[in-house]
Amino acid sequence: MKVIICGAGQVGWQIARHLSGERNDVTVVDNNPDLVARATETLDVQGITGFASYPDVLDQAGARDADMVIAATYSDEVNMVTCQVAHSVFAVPRKIARLRAQSYLTAIYRDLYRQDHLPIDVVISPEREVAEAALRRLQAPSAFDTERFLDDRATLLGIALDEDCPVLNTPLRQLTDLFSTLNAVVVGVRREGTLFAPEANDQLFEGDQIYVFSETKDVNRTLEIFGKQVRRQERVVILGGGNVGRAVAEALETRTDRVRAKIIELDRGVAERAADALERTVVLHGNGLDRELLKEAGIGRADAILAVTSDDKVNMLAAVRARNMGCPMSICLVNDPSLVPLMEPLGIDAYINPRQTTVSSILRHIRHGRVRGVYSVGDAEAEVIEAQVLSTSPMAGNRISEIDFPEGVLVGGILKGGKYLKPTGSTRVDEDDVVVIFAMAGDVPEVERLLQVSIDYF
Repeated sequence: MKVIICGAGQVGWQIARHLSGERNDVTVVDNNPDLVARATETLDVQGITGFASYPDVLDQAGARDADMVIAATYSDEVNMVTCQVAHSVFAVPRKIARLRAQSYLTAIYRDLYRQDHLPIDVVISPEREVAEAALRRLQAPSAFDTERFLDDRATLLGIALDEDCPVLNTPLRQLTDLFSTLNAVVVGVRREGTLFAPEANDQLFEGDQIYVFSETKDVNRTLEIFGKQVRRQERVVILGGGNVGRAVAEALETRTDRVRAKIIELDRGVAERAADALERTVVLHGNGLDRELLKEAGIGRADAILAVTSDDKVNMLAAVRARNMGCPMSICLVNDPSLVPLMEPLGIDAYINPRQTTVSSILRHIRHGRVRGVYSVGDAEAEVIEAQVLSTSPMAGNRISEIDFPEGVLVGGILKGGKYLKPTGSTRVDEDDVVVIFAMAGDVPEVERLLQVSIDYF
């Protein structure tokens, strides 16, 4: 597949890394020569320096025979015009655009993106993706990472193991015997900074970060088994009243289980707009690092602080201060991946990486065929792929133990005839089953071969 990626920032670079690693023909376009040089020097991609929306630049990038354009520059308008030019001048079959401004995303204007208007096939909103990720974190506050699969019937949980975890030093095979009715599978373990897919005889140790695939109804029990308290969130303080914070507050207002939220916002204009848009949420204007303002927001009685300003360091410092003032749970928005290793030493419970959520959303739309969902784990170290099994797949008709999976691949869950199954070696995979597979990054092409979803998606 030939792909043009417009924008060589964090998201564009990460998408280029995924696709070039799968032997696709990738060209990166950006008007910043340093970003283009970084992409071409570190990845197997071609690079063009110039404005992505210019027809001659797209032509130079190979748009005449491209299969897809992904417009992920920092400008919504450039992304929109790029898709228009790709369609009108070069007839590129598939166009994906990242749009930030909420006005472009309002439902009443959805006809704007028809082929005869602005021909964008898929619109990705980072703010909405991040807001949804924040809500998932609040629903499972003891997990540092969460994602839903199989029409919300299954959940991927990232759990950090502490010294009081009751199943430390227990082989995974034995966990299955101890909790035979638990529909959960450990699919990934990060130990001393290295992520791997565990084997049945592997043990879990203090300090490990594990990824567990669980039936959603078993999430609370899964968390308890791995030593995490399950707390119902009743009071939440949100630091940042912009698009993300406001979207989270709006969602919390509509939940049947009442959650009281308060927003702290430094910019008066943003605070006023948030106050106008929200009905039951209290909006406070001021600095979220101010102890008196945090007291006024009731941080000592809050169940969680969700820090989602545009400043990573403010988010982290506010989370630390909130914890020191008695708030038991802190969740931070962190754009800079180099800051992630500081989360644990600072006592921050969970973080949201906008790049990771946006990359996962774009990959979900890139992988066609019967692939229904993709989630990028960590720093693109692994993927969780949800896909329907085709009749031509080597998996169809075989038991899991008979399928030639690479060492870095595990099946997390199966939906068979509308019923969720916890996979075992004797579980038979049939045509039309929906499987969720954890795969280390280097094993993704082999997983796609097993699913019979060709890398040439078109």
